[in-house]
Amino acid sequence: MSGKLYLVPTPIGNLGDVSRRSVDILERVDFIAAEDTRVTAKLLNHLGLKKPMVIYHRHNCARAGGAIVARLLGGEACALVTDAGTPGISDPGEKLVALCAANGVEAEAIPGPCALTVALSVSGLSTRRFTFEGFLPVKKKNRTIHLNQLDGEERTMVFYEAPHKLAGTLRDLADAFGPERRLVVCRELTKLHEEVWRTTLGEAWERYTAQEPRGEFVLVVEGCVPTEEAPDEEGALMRVEQLRRTGLSLKAASSQAAQEFGMQKRRLYELALDK
Repeated sequence: MSGKLYLVPTPIGNLGDVSRRSVDILERVDFIAAEDTRVTAKLLNHLGLKKPMVIYHRHNCARAGGAIVARLLGGEACALVTDAGTPGISDPGEKLVALCAANGVEAEAIPGPCALTVALSVSGLSTRRFTFEGFLPVKKKNRTIHLNQLDGEERTMVFYEAPHKLAGTLRDLADAFGPERRLVVCRELTKLHEEVWRTTLGEAWERYTAQEPRGEFVLVVEGCVPTEEAPDEEGALMRVEQLRRTGLSLKAASSQAAQEFGMQKRRLYELALDK
């Protein structure tokens, strides 16, 4: 093992979720880049491991990233970990991976715990298509712009939020999408007091305005109902005329054109009669 960055996921609550492969990588790398070395030290102690660590987080990623890449180019292997979950998902790990790619350093991701996928899978909302929005901007103006961009979003939306900002975020989401929009509140996932609450944005706002939220939250918000496009009646009538010229009766031509354009046969037949 040399000259490679390993993205090693860590448990988001339950220490039993760390994989054998993750432990193996942590054992074999030369050093670990950790968001908070105190948090990672607890995990290493649980696993019975000792390993040199460097700090890598959003406040020092520019300086620390260059130093890490220099060591990787020198032939060392590094495991990047976050406090909880998969590195690079809503944290500065993405910048380190990009820096490695720019310098020809190989990066390898190890599958494992991620609050995003856990919340989606248990939500009961559509998982066929979704958008991960992470943490909303703190500044009101930027937050409003962000939510306006999601107006009409049909995919399931996933947000992360800290407890002290939860009530305000729920208020803004309810204002943007309506208080009746379905919501799944996932709190303390995989931990002792895990909670999955299927509700609406309005109900959740009322609850967490009245009581102090505790724990880490993932909010899974239903996308808006798809808008049906109006059928192209003019195009369908032109198609009826084309089919009539091939010898089809008006009724038969209307029936075929209606099927092609997604219209009701009776409706198109009546339009063709009127014309």
